[in-house]
Amino acid sequence: MNERREEAAAGLARIEGYLMSQAALREAREHGEAFARALTWLGAGEQEEISRRFAEHHLDLHKKTLAATVFRAAELRAEYAHRYARLRRRVIGLALAAFGLCSLVLLLVTRR
Repeated sequence: MNERREEAAAGLARIEGYLMSQAALREAREHGEAFARALTWLGAGEQEEISRRFAEHHLDLHKKTLAATVFRAAELRAEYAHRYARLRRRVIGLALAAFGLCSLVLLLVTRR
């Protein structure tokens, strides 16, 4: 059952990735076309070329930004995992110290 959930989650992630990439592609094309349309002195072929190049540049920037975000997320995940492990060791150490102190106090009180 757990394997099916993981498989379904992976499938949904792939679909989400595909939809996001299609949205980015559509956005890049729209921005490219809008930019090229503003250059009214260019011919139709030149506007198409400018539009295509603008869209390529836009997509390249999008990919670089996404890659940087993924890289930073991995860095943060590692950093927080390290902090969590350190905090967990401290809490366990304090809990053991408190347990030991309580045991010692209980031992001394019951001996009287």
